[in-house]
Amino acid sequence: MDESGQPQSGTGEATPPADHTGERPAPPFAGRTPSAAPETGAGAAGTVSGTKAEVTASDGTQPGTPADETSGTEADETGTARAAASPPPEPGSGRDADPEASEATGEAMGEGPEGPGPGTAPRADDDRPAPADAPATPEPQSTAPHPLGTHDRHPERTAAHSGNRKGPTKPPEPRGGLLMGKPFGVPVYVAPSWFLVAALITWVFGGQLDRVLPELGAARYLVALFFAVAFYASVLVHELAHTVAALRFKLPVRRIRLQFFGGVSEIEKESETPGREFVLAFVGPLLSLVLAGVFYVAMKAVEPGTVPGVLLAGLMISNLIVAAFNLLPGLPLDGGRMLRAVVWKITGNAMSGTVAAAWVGRALAVAVLIGLPLLTQSGALGQNAEDVSGMDTVTDALLAAILAAIIWTGAGNSLRMARLREHLPELRARTLTRRAVPVEHATPLSEALRRANEAGARALVVVDPDGEPRSIVREAAIVGVPEHRRPWVAVSGLAQDLTDGMRVSAELAGEELLDTLRATPATEYLVVEENGAIYGVLSAADVERAFVKAMARPS
Repeated sequence: MDESGQPQSGTGEATPPADHTGERPAPPFAGRTPSAAPETGAGAAGTVSGTKAEVTASDGTQPGTPADETSGTEADETGTARAAASPPPEPGSGRDADPEASEATGEAMGEGPEGPGPGTAPRADDDRPAPADAPATPEPQSTAPHPLGTHDRHPERTAAHSGNRKGPTKPPEPRGGLLMGKPFGVPVYVAPSWFLVAALITWVFGGQLDRVLPELGAARYLVALFFAVAFYASVLVHELAHTVAALRFKLPVRRIRLQFFGGVSEIEKESETPGREFVLAFVGPLLSLVLAGVFYVAMKAVEPGTVPGVLLAGLMISNLIVAAFNLLPGLPLDGGRMLRAVVWKITGNAMSGTVAAAWVGRALAVAVLIGLPLLTQSGALGQNAEDVSGMDTVTDALLAAILAAIIWTGAGNSLRMARLREHLPELRARTLTRRAVPVEHATPLSEALRRANEAGARALVVVDPDGEPRSIVREAAIVGVPEHRRPWVAVSGLAQDLTDGMRVSAELAGEELLDTLRATPATEYLVVEENGAIYGVLSAADVERAFVKAMARPS
C-alpha cells in the first residue's frame, strides 16, 4: 500500500494505516521487547441476587514457540484481549520491558547502544494501553543454544515450524461450579460455596425445628436440608426472572450462579434505556414477593405445627426477606439498579445514575455493618434482648460484616464497570493497528526486517504469490532469533497461520472489538479493510495498553 492506504502490487511495500498521525512508526520491534501485561483477578461487577452486567474475556494460549532448528532459541507467548470480568489492573504496574533486554533487542535490529542505526525510522510511541485481562506477551528468551538442542518448556504448545502450526483455539467458558441445567439456554451453576451455606442453613434451621417439632428427632436435619434446597430454588426463580427479562430485551446472559448469600445473573450488556433497566431490576424482587404470596396461601391450606406448615412458613418469610433486601436502594442490589434507572432518566446520563446508586450502596454497607448487631441487641428483630447470648452477638456481627463487604465491593465494582463501558468506545482497531510489510514465505528474516525498517513498519505479514495474506510473523519469535542467524531463517518458520478469527475489520471498536479478540485468543491479528485489503497488524498488547490508559483517565 502507499501512504493513502491503497494496496500496491508486489511484496516489498508497506501497508500503512490510513489515519495514523503522520509520524513514522518505529521499525518492527526496534529497540523494544514485548511488554508483559499483568494478570488480573477474575470477576468485575456482580449482584447478590440481581443482575450483573459485565465485560468478560477469556484467557487463551497462543500456540507456537520460536524454537527453530536453525536458531536454537525458544520463546513462548499467550495472548488475547480480555475484558471483563475483572477489574482492570492499575496502570503502570509491571508493564515496562526489561531495559537490558530492550537494549539487546535494539542492537539485534541494527541499532547501537546510543540509538537507532543508519536508515532506521524513528521509534513510535509505544505507551498505548490494553484490556484489563489481556494475557502477557513474553519477554525474549536467551539466545544461547540449549545444551540438548531446541527444547520447549511447554510441550503443550506447538513449535513454530511452518509445517506444524495450528491456529488458536477458543478457550472453554468458565464453569463456575456444578452445572445443574440450561433453562432458556442459559447454564445454571451451583458454586462450591453454596454447599457451605446449605450446611449452615441445615444446622440453624434444624435447631429451630428441635424447639418447634421436638418429636422429629434427628430427622429434623433432613427437613432442614429440604428447606435449604427449596430456599435456593426460590432464589433461582428470582434469577430466572432477571434472565427472561434480559433475553426479552435482546441482552445476552452468560450464566446464572447460585452461591454464598444468593445468586447472580451475569448479563453481558447494559440496558439501552433507563426504563428497561428499571424493569430488568424489578422483576427479581417481584417474583420473590409472588413466591412469598404463594407459600402464604399454601400455608393456610395445611395444619399449623406440622412439618409442611413449618416449611411453608419458613419459605414465605425467607422470600419476603429476599425481596425486601434486594429492594434496598443501593448497588449492587436490585433496588440500586432501580435507583440508577431513575437517576439516569432524570439526568439523561447513565454514569450519573451509577455513581449515585453506588455511593448509596456504600452507605448502605456501613449501615448494615453497624445497624444489624444493634437491632439484634435491642430486640427489634423479634428476640428478647435478655435472651441474646454472647455467641448470638458474635454471629450477628460476623453476618453483618460479610453482608457489608459484599455490598461495598459490589458497589465499587459497579463504578469500575460503568467507567469501563464509558471508555470502551475509545478502543478502535484502526487507530491501534501497526503498519505492516507483506513478504513472501521464503523471504529471509534479515531481508524482511530491512524492508520493514525502510517502510517504517512494525509488523510482517506473510503472503502467497498472489498477494493473499497467509500468516503473521510473531513478534516474540523475531526477538528470539539471533542477528547472525537471521539471513538463514525464513519468515515462514516464525509465522502463525491465519484463521478466520485472526482477521479483524479495521472498523471494529469498543466492546465489539474486545468480543472479537476474546473469541480467538492470539497475540497478533491481521486487520483488513472492508474490501479485504491489508490494513496492518493489531497486537493484543497494544490493545491492553490502550485499555489501561483509557481507564486511568477520569470520567
